[in-house]
Parts: sequence; C-alpha cells; structure tokens
Amino acid sequence: MNALSSFVKANDRTGGANVTENARRGAPLDVIAASLRRERARARLSLSEVAKQAGIAKSTLSQLESGTGNPSVETLWALSVALDVPFSRLVEPALPKVQVIRSNEGPTISSEHAEYVATLLASCPPNARRDVYRIAAEPGRARASDPHLPGTVEHVILSAGRALVGLADEPVELGPGDYVKYPGDLPHVFEALEAGTRAVLLSENV
Repeated sequence: MNALSSFVKANDRTGGANVTENARRGAPLDVIAASLRRERARARLSLSEVAKQAGIAKSTLSQLESGTGNPSVETLWALSVALDVPFSRLVEPALPKVQVIRSNEGPTISSEHAEYVATLLASCPPNARRDVYRIAAEPGRARASDPHLPGTVEHVILSAGRALVGLADEPVELGPGDYVKYPGDLPHVFEALEAGTRAVLLSENV
C-alpha cells in the first residue's frame, strides 16, 4: 500500500509523545522532511532565512528537515508561503499511476486551534481543468468508458455502496470513503456491486 497514514498536530508541551504517536501511526514525516530540504535548496535559502519568513524557530525547522519534528497545519502553511510553493508539495509524496486511498488513510493535518482535520487526496496541477460529477449507480452492467482526451485523470470518492472502479483491465474495489485516482485517457470502468452505490467523480484535464 503506497498511501500515507495520518499524523497529528504539534503540541509544545507533549511534543515527544506526539512524535512517538506519529511514528506508531506511520506519519509521513520523512516526506515532509525531504520536501522541505528540496524546496529550500531550490529557493537557495538558508535555514535561518526560511525560519524567519515563516515566523518559526530555526531549531524547529531544523527538526522538521531531519524528520524529528511534529508540524501543525499552521506551521506547514507558513513554510509553504515562505518557500513560495503549494501546501500540497510539502506533504504529498511521488504517486503511482493508479492511486488508492482508503477511508481511514491519507496525509491528514490537524489544526492547533480547532477540532479540524484536513485530508489531502489530490492537489490540482497548474493550468488544469476540473469537472465534478455526482454518480448514482446500481448493480448490473458496468459503465465502460473509452479513453478521454490525452492527459485526463479521474478521481473517484465512493460515498455509499461498493464498486469496482478504475482501469478496465485492473479495477479496484472501493467501499464508502475510499478514493482512487487513475488515467482517464485509458479505458476505464465503474461497476456498482451494491444497490444504492453513490460516488463523487472529478475529471481533470491538464
């Protein structure tokens, strides 16, 4: 499974405990660390310069880049602004051609100030066009789709029922809350396995 597990918010008073919990849950701290090092090198900025622009301590940034820190969503947003990159570039790893995220998976970031958790499923590439559809499907004949325009990518989140979704020769079974991304410029299918199957489909063309 290539999807990332979630991680929890930073808390100065229990930082060590949070890091331990993150490690137990498979936190993507290594992804964040590598992304921060990569983007800081790209911007040709020192640790001190990025930390100052983000309004955080240099030691905090150093810990994050070494994979031992425990960032909150606010800290990562501040760093994304300081580095002039989308937030998603700091938390999203390189993805396979077909990506599946189950309902309890995905890189999640919590707020320091509210009971708020955001799960990043997919970031929008520059100059992309996206159309969003609500899908209602019933068991029977599968919906087989011919390839769309070159560069099309489809994203599906199943909200109810069960379905086989994805590339025609290798669809993935999804349950409520599951997510899949696949190339829409290859033959693909959507086959409901239970009555009342519902989903959200997002079609993206770069």
